Amino acid sequence: MPQPLRVPACAPARLVVLASGTGSLLKSLLDAAVGAYPARVVAVGADRDCRALDIAAAASLPTFTARLGDFADRPGWDAALTAATAAHRPDLVVSAGFMKILGPQFLSSFPGRVVNTHPALLPAFPGAHAVAEALDYGVRVTGCTVHLVDSGVDTGPILTQEAVTVRDGDDEMTLHERIKVVERRLLVDVLAAVATRGVTWTGRKATIG
Repeated sequence: MPQPLRVPACAPARLVVLASGTGSLLKSLLDAAVGAYPARVVAVGADRDCRALDIAAAASLPTFTARLGDFADRPGWDAALTAATAAHRPDLVVSAGFMKILGPQFLSSFPGRVVNTHPALLPAFPGAHAVAEALDYGVRVTGCTVHLVDSGVDTGPILTQEAVTVRDGDDEMTLHERIKVVERRLLVDVLAAVATRGVTWTGRKATIG
């Protein structure tokens, strides 16, 4: 039996957000993180130049960039990303559209504290093309998953999921936009819950509270 990993409540939680793209999930967190919301974004990291860094700069947040191509090998990149993230003392790390697989040093430095969203109902359609693959398969229902990150590709313990109906005439863009609406809300809700109640991870199961 695997030993449980307990991440205690940490409100107000310090969030480091990792992103690679438009920053829509980051923007939803910044919009939510006001008043009594139990978490605050303290820094934003990226693996490339992207709109998310512009959003962070507009919010006067510190940023850092760790480009894989700037390092001799992936372990070097892993170490640099880990150090840059750790410098901001995060309670939780949010992979918000971050398009790189996090390495072993990173995950061992923040065990049970890295949260990711995925635009499908895992374990169905893992990986970078989930929406297109769901459409190609012909499913009538897909959705969004928020999960903890482990060493696999979208294989970590699931925190919550919500279904999204596939409509006749949907293409990848229209379906993904509806999934994103759910994704933003679920991420905000899950981070608040983990910050205030903690999470326990045992094997395939993760329980908030």
